[in-house]
Amino acid sequence: MKFSQVVEKVKSSTPKTLAVAVAQDLDVLEAVTAAKAAGIASPVLVGDEAEINAIAKQAGLDLSGIKIINQPDMQLAVKEAVTLVGTGQADALMKGLVGTADLLRGVLNKEWGLSTGKTISYVGIVESERWGRLLFITDPAIVTYPELPTKVDLINNAVKVARALGVEKPKVACLAAVEVVNPKMPATMDATALAKMCDRGQIKNCIVDGPLALDNALSPESAKHKKLVSPVAGTADVLLVPNIESGNILFKAATYLGACETAGVTMGAKAPIIITSRADTSKVKFNSIACALAVAGN
Repeated sequence: MKFSQVVEKVKSSTPKTLAVAVAQDLDVLEAVTAAKAAGIASPVLVGDEAEINAIAKQAGLDLSGIKIINQPDMQLAVKEAVTLVGTGQADALMKGLVGTADLLRGVLNKEWGLSTGKTISYVGIVESERWGRLLFITDPAIVTYPELPTKVDLINNAVKVARALGVEKPKVACLAAVEVVNPKMPATMDATALAKMCDRGQIKNCIVDGPLALDNALSPESAKHKKLVSPVAGTADVLLVPNIESGNILFKAATYLGACETAGVTMGAKAPIIITSRADTSKVKFNSIACALAVAGN
């Protein structure tokens, strides 16, 4: 599947409502107006209305038909946007001109937030022409050094996204530097445990194997050359990375070295959240909206 197909999938269903926290950001406004024009989202912009209108006017963006809730105070804007999702008035939440930590504090607020008590994690999505499928990387942005129980949550969150985007039974590769178990390399030990947990039904709706190095997780030729007998090797959909450094480098390498289109969805809350980098283009943000709303509709 490609991002264009995800857009068509979302377009075929009833448009979902997207609450944008602190919406006075050019790239965000470009993305949400494009999503509205494409018929996949009904945005609600929460933020400084005067700034939102000024940015839109300067950029030539059409905000007609888009609801704006005027709240110049950043923290209150986050609360308002989160509350819209929590009360069912919106289907997904998007970060605007606000720090990720500030947004997540609102999401995790015990009184009006979206916490489920589960791990909040980021699922990076890469459209790969070479491999002919979407690849899902977790976690390149939020969870720093996950231990075994947290890795189970990361897999579950990524599998939900992959299934919503058309991968019926995702193949999960637990990445390490090598494809053999080495007690001196914790990632290989965790990978072995996760694979066995999946075999015994403790992790559902996917196939998990590892440890696998990146080459034999993606390349059938590499897997064959190394004589790997695995239901995942060479055909992985989800790439579980050992830590945030490796995930962040891998995800950004796909963008800046591989020139791949990307998106991202944050999972683990009551609804999908779109948390993109300030450096991300409006196209990345648009792709992320489409993917998040596909998850919301699933």
